[in-house]
Amino acid sequence: MARAITVERELFEYKGKEYYGYFIKGTVKGRPVRVGIKPPDNGGYIVLDIFFDSEKPVNLVVNPYEITTEDGNVLSGNTYAVEGVDEETGEVYTCKVKPTRESDKTLLAMLINQTA
Repeated sequence: MARAITVERELFEYKGKEYYGYFIKGTVKGRPVRVGIKPPDNGGYIVLDIFFDSEKPVNLVVNPYEITTEDGNVLSGNTYAVEGVDEETGEVYTCKVKPTRESDKTLLAMLINQTA
């Protein structure tokens, strides 16, 4: 069974205002890494904040995909989301996320491959 990848957050200041940044910490080939993630639009930050209101860990969900194009090429990769559970109803909610930078995309792939 693969180890769960936990998403964390921390407060930072930008132009006199406070914001939360979301990230995943791990180790790749003996080096500590920090992978920035973000929702695809600004409304997703509200959803992520709600997930973190709970005392439960917020885990990354990895969904592999494979698409065959009209010319027969196969494109594959992963989509990512975080998952939160409503403590009152038990309802599971997801919020799509993506790596913040291109380097974060590479580091996330490395983390996933070594935890699989």
